[in-house]
Amino acid sequence: MVSIAADRVSVSLGGRHVVREVSAALTPGRLVGVLGPNGAGKSTLVRALLGLVPHHGNVTIDGIARTAMSRAAIAQAVAYLPQGQVLHWPLTVARLVALGRLPHLAPFSRLADSDHAAIDHAMARAGVTSLADRLATELSGGERARVLLARALAVEAPALIVDEPLASLDPAHQIEGMELLRAEADAGRLVVAVLHDLTLAARFCDRVLVMAEGALVADGAPRHVLTAELLARVYGITAYFGEGATPMLVPLDRLR
Repeated sequence: MVSIAADRVSVSLGGRHVVREVSAALTPGRLVGVLGPNGAGKSTLVRALLGLVPHHGNVTIDGIARTAMSRAAIAQAVAYLPQGQVLHWPLTVARLVALGRLPHLAPFSRLADSDHAAIDHAMARAGVTSLADRLATELSGGERARVLLARALAVEAPALIVDEPLASLDPAHQIEGMELLRAEADAGRLVVAVLHDLTLAARFCDRVLVMAEGALVADGAPRHVLTAELLARVYGITAYFGEGATPMLVPLDRLR
């Protein structure tokens, strides 16, 4: 299994500091939520971890400098689901999910039996097997979100980074999606999820990184990090806190 470590990672875009010297060691078998208000730098941070935006600081994947790794090696180690993907080509769902196997294929090679098995397994886990023959461009927003998650799962990488994977999903599928990410972490994978839903983050995540104005302002277990003081300072809200089998956090009102 794979670990990812960031050491003083900073990103400037258009002359603006978007991520400010973030350091964090992310270990296998954990579901890590990256939280924060809009514009906090969450998506930019995870893109920097993968080398998708220019940045300062160092990133290692399983102790190896990411800059010393090939793009293929990175893609095999870490599957990535970006937010807000637009589908332009009328591929069937099965063919779209099959694109998740590209990091494992030599140029112009065909899918092997093991690739087909990985695709089928990913579609089953994401609950999209029944959509296999549908055109991806004709799906609803929620269906499309689950299909794109299946594509990331088809990589079968030991680490998974997903950016707002619950967007467009109804409440039942949001819970199902978090249960799936939780199961991936329980199977030993490192799962990093950019999330906006504090209730689901508090319930399912082992650890949360809270960002504000590009800086990492809190890091730890949800029950210790997501306090009334932090929510007021970072989000400008009040919340209801409850205790049970899992922590309960329900945003109530914005501070005026």
